[in-house]
Amino acid sequence: MSSNSSADSGPSSLPSDYLKTASFGRSEGAVSPTGDAVTASDFLMAAYDPAKLHPLADLGDKLDYLLLDDDKKNELPGAGTAMPSRGWSDDLCYGTGTMYLSGLALGGVWGVREGARRPLAVSNTRLRINSVLNSVTRRGTFIGNSAGVLALMYNGVNSSIDAFRGKHDTFGSMGAGAVTGALFKSTAGVKPAIAAAAFMSGMAGLWSYVKKSV
Repeated sequence: MSSNSSADSGPSSLPSDYLKTASFGRSEGAVSPTGDAVTASDFLMAAYDPAKLHPLADLGDKLDYLLLDDDKKNELPGAGTAMPSRGWSDDLCYGTGTMYLSGLALGGVWGVREGARRPLAVSNTRLRINSVLNSVTRRGTFIGNSAGVLALMYNGVNSSIDAFRGKHDTFGSMGAGAVTGALFKSTAGVKPAIAAAAFMSGMAGLWSYVKKSV
């Protein structure tokens, strides 16, 4: 900055008089306000490259991706049905969950019917609702748990039979149903075990036929 003033620069001069006669200029080498902005590299004196501080910097093609074979189906002969499965784990999880929820729903309906028809000593709406809720809790949990255990045993036995025989068919499913029913009622005696084995074998054969026919 250069200054040409004809006024007195002493203490008695006013600032306004000084500004009226002062002239301003830009010296050589001054940074233009519209020039390049200061970057992180300039601030760090090029000691560090911010791009290299990123966790994925310099990986390039060395990044490995986790590939999941979600579309891989069960390759056993005869396993291709209307309900595709990736193996025994799918059958075990989906079958057990579906049977458990179905048992809860069926037991709930049974409990509602039983609780609504149960005679009460005193005709009271609150007592009737309590009777219905008690019946739903008792019947729903009983049938749901029983159905879940049957599905768990059946899918485990059925998968073992398929792995041993090397194929999946209706006869294997019926055999798994018979074994499941016999084991489930084995503590009740011989006749209940045989009856349960026959019932479960028929239901398994019907379910296997429906899956292949749809």
